[in-house]
Amino acid sequence: MDKLKKYLPGIILATAVAISATLLNDFIPKDILGATLLALIIGMLLNPVVEKFGFFNDGINWVSRFILKLGIILMGINLSFLQVLQAGKYGLLLMAFTLTTSFAVAQVCGKIFKINWKLTNLLAVSTAICGGTAVATLGPTIEAEERDIAYAISATFLFDIITVILFPIIGRMLGLSDTGYGLWIGTAVNDTSSVVAAGYAFSDAAGALATIVKLTRTLFIVPVVLVFSWINAKKKAQSAYATTINKVKVMEIFPWFILLFLVVVGIKSTGIIPEVAVGSISNISKLFLAMALASIGMKTSLKEVAGVGITPMIAGVIIDTSVVIVALFAQGIILGA
Repeated sequence: MDKLKKYLPGIILATAVAISATLLNDFIPKDILGATLLALIIGMLLNPVVEKFGFFNDGINWVSRFILKLGIILMGINLSFLQVLQAGKYGLLLMAFTLTTSFAVAQVCGKIFKINWKLTNLLAVSTAICGGTAVATLGPTIEAEERDIAYAISATFLFDIITVILFPIIGRMLGLSDTGYGLWIGTAVNDTSSVVAAGYAFSDAAGALATIVKLTRTLFIVPVVLVFSWINAKKKAQSAYATTINKVKVMEIFPWFILLFLVVVGIKSTGIIPEVAVGSISNISKLFLAMALASIGMKTSLKEVAGVGITPMIAGVIIDTSVVIVALFAQGIILGA
């Protein structure tokens, strides 16, 4: 009961913002922004107010972590295994291009801008895998400084804000199909929440596809973290100041919610759920996603982001832009093949 009282104010506020964004979106022609993006924007505008009232924080943090995953899990109600397998196949092909681009460009930027190897690869893994989640997972594993972790997450955030707002417009200008746009967003945008916002701002079909492709990328966090743990161990072993090496616990970093997403897809594929129920669950998933985006926005201080150093930001933008361009051309090649 005490926990409920602690979380309730933030949950109510996130729900109110999500519902407001959904209602407001009905008045915007052609669903240009989408409810999830509107929720993110409204949340960011509310950040200065929310910061003054600490009793919102616990609930907002809980919504941004757990409700986002729950929304993605329930999103599986709109999909079949055939769609997931097809999207996963495309996603893996695209990742062959984007992973190579991300880490190769990051190494060049690291040398040009004289950025340490840990921050360089935090920026790369953020772009290649899953944004802030990948940075937060990899950072402690390679014993990166908190400053470097903050830089990488901030660079990711700034670029994602730009992509969430501009990419739906660019996608329409280029005449991309739902499939082409979904593949592009799923491989080019960093954080899961931003993929959801940018994808659904284009169309529901593009949003669902982009999310599946993004989840395929997220699975790569396990091998990437293992590889960099080994690299860090090797570098420490070569150092005269070597200390205890942190071990990677695969069971702790594995994105388990993806398995639950597939369970929901499996249940939907059996056909036992009535279409009326499918529609209701789908609407609930969209509400949960809007709540999560609202909470993420309310946790984001524009002043703190503006105070981050410029050099890592420039490197991050170069890495992100390279992946965006490569992903755009690669999805055209794959779909045209």
